Amino acid sequence: MMRYKALIPAILISLIIGFFGGVEFQKFQEPSRGLRELINRDLGQPEAVDFSLFWDVWNLVHQRYVGRSELNTQDMVLGAIKGMVESIGDPFTVFLKAEESKRLQEDISGEFAGVGIEIGLRKGTLTVISPLDDTPASRAGIIAGDKILSIDSQSTAEITIEEAVSKIRGRRGTKVVLTISRNKDGEDETKDFELVRDKIKVPTVKWTKIEPDIGHIRLFSFNQIAKNEFDKALDELKKQGASKKLILDLRNNPGGLLDLAIDISSYFLEPGYVVVIEDFGGGLREELKSKPNGFLKDAKVVILINKGSASASEIVAGALHDNLGVKLIGETTFGKGSVQQVEQLRLKTALKITVAKWLTPKGRSISDQGIEPDIKIERTEEDVKNDRDPQLEKAIEVIKEL
Repeated sequence: MMRYKALIPAILISLIIGFFGGVEFQKFQEPSRGLRELINRDLGQPEAVDFSLFWDVWNLVHQRYVGRSELNTQDMVLGAIKGMVESIGDPFTVFLKAEESKRLQEDISGEFAGVGIEIGLRKGTLTVISPLDDTPASRAGIIAGDKILSIDSQSTAEITIEEAVSKIRGRRGTKVVLTISRNKDGEDETKDFELVRDKIKVPTVKWTKIEPDIGHIRLFSFNQIAKNEFDKALDELKKQGASKKLILDLRNNPGGLLDLAIDISSYFLEPGYVVVIEDFGGGLREELKSKPNGFLKDAKVVILINKGSASASEIVAGALHDNLGVKLIGETTFGKGSVQQVEQLRLKTALKITVAKWLTPKGRSISDQGIEPDIKIERTEEDVKNDRDPQLEKAIEVIKEL
C-alpha cells in the first residue's frame, strides 16, 4: 500500500545522500581500471555518525581484493545503500534499483507480465497474499497463504519481495516453476506448480444481483480506477433495485492506494468518521476521516474477508466494522497494516519506505492482529474445485436477516 506525498525526514535524505562522504579516498596501493571517481563525498554528511569502519572495509577491498581492477564503484555504492535499508528488518522498506523501480510503476498502473499473484513476507517466509482472478496462478490452483519455497529450484530463503518479483516475472509465454508448501489437515504438503507467464490485467470490480433486493460487489483491487468502477457497479445495481442490501466482497483483495480505501469507506459513512489512524511513532498520530459521500449510509451491508484480504481491504473492513458494527464473514485477514511511500531518487532509483502503521478507528493494530471475522467460515480447496462458496452463502443468509 502506498500513499504519495512529498514526505521524508531530512535526516533520511542526509543519510542517503551523504552515506559515502566524509573521508579522503587516498589509500589505494594501485589504481583499479574498473573504478569510477567518487563525487559528493561530503554533501549532506550527517553529524555524529562514524563511518570509519565502512571506509576501512571499502579501502581494504580496493587494495587487496584479487579482482579489484574489475570493481565497479557505482554498483558497490548501490549495494551498500541496499544493505543499509535491509538492515532495518522491515520487508516493506526497500531500496529499489532502476529496473525494480520501473516494475513498481507497472504494478501501480495495473498491467504487467507475470503469473498473477500478490506476494509478501510473513515471518520471513515468502507467502502468497492472494492470486488474481483468471490468471495463470489462480487457474493452476495457487491459493492465499501458500508458502513459496523456491522459484525455478532456487531457494527463497532470505529473499526480498523485489527479488522474488524479478524472478517470477518474465517474457510472456515462458515458464516458471514455483515450489509451494501448503498446510492441509494440519500437515505441510509440498508441490511444484509450472506456470506459463502471461500479460496480467489487474481486475477491479465485478457485480451481481443475487436476489431482487440483494447486490454483490466484489472489489479486487484499490487501484486508480477503483472508485469509477465501483460507481458503475453501484449504478447498475440501483437500476435493478439491488442496492439496499449489499455484500461487499474483499476476499483476495491485496489492497492498493490508501486514498481509494478512504473513498470506498466514505460511501457507507457520514463525513468526518475516522476511517483509519496512521501511527507515525513517537506519539505522532493522524486520523484520516471519511469524505462527503454517504450514498450508501442507509444500505444494509456485510463484508466478506479472507487471508488474502490485505492493506486497503483491511482498512475498509476495520472502518465499517468499528464505526457501524458491520458484520465481517470469512477468515482472518493477512495483516498488512503499514504505510509505504515511494520517493524517486537519482539514477532512476527509488526508496519505498514504511512511514506509519495503521490502526482501526478503535485503535487495533492491523499489522499485529489482522482483522478477525465476526463469523468465521473457511472456504476449502475442495470448495473451490467444486464451485462451492460457503462464505458467500453465509453472507446471503446474514444480510437477509438485516
